[in-house]
Amino acid sequence: GDLRAPGGDGPFPLAVVLHGGYWQATYNLIHTGHLCVAFAEAGIATWNLEYRRVGDPGGEWPAAGEDLELALTHLARLPFDHDGRTVLVGHSAGGQLALWSGKRSGLPVVALAPVSDVRDAATRRGPESAPARFMAPDRYSDGSPLELLPLGVPQIVVHGTADDSVPYEMSARYVEAAAGEGELVTLEGVGHFEPIDPQSPHFRHTLDAVRKLL
Repeated sequence: GDLRAPGGDGPFPLAVVLHGGYWQATYNLIHTGHLCVAFAEAGIATWNLEYRRVGDPGGEWPAAGEDLELALTHLARLPFDHDGRTVLVGHSAGGQLALWSGKRSGLPVVALAPVSDVRDAATRRGPESAPARFMAPDRYSDGSPLELLPLGVPQIVVHGTADDSVPYEMSARYVEAAAGEGELVTLEGVGHFEPIDPQSPHFRHTLDAVRKLL
């Protein structure tokens, strides 16, 4: 993982960041680097984590979850002045990981355009699609966030209505099913990447959500 701490004296809160890319090995943690720099400038340390993906040896589920769980055992060893507050932040496929981990770790979650229903994603895109190759149907019950509810932690889901990668309706259904655990921040006319783009005017909603859960 890439650790970025704000300048100046701590202690600082921490965001554990999980990148997207439909769990494919062609995408990596560089994808969320600009978000992490912006968080550090706002006084929030970040640990931008890598994990095994489809295309890596053994990269199918539950490898990514195992990697994330291992990483979280190292929180106390990170070399920065941590104030004890931690939030999981995941975008797209990373949103699936963040929500899944929230249930197991007890940490609050900010999910940005998350794949919260892997079963639906695989059904819509077909048996050769990235979601179907990532997670076998017999693992949905222990890997797909919608099927893990209730998670038992606060969650804020940020999603644009013009997202053509992960449908906004997936998040709307997820938050409704979360029955009070989750809050949906709807970004009208916004696509898939604006929530992780510090140059977008909509990025402030991501930062606001993280600050709210810290």
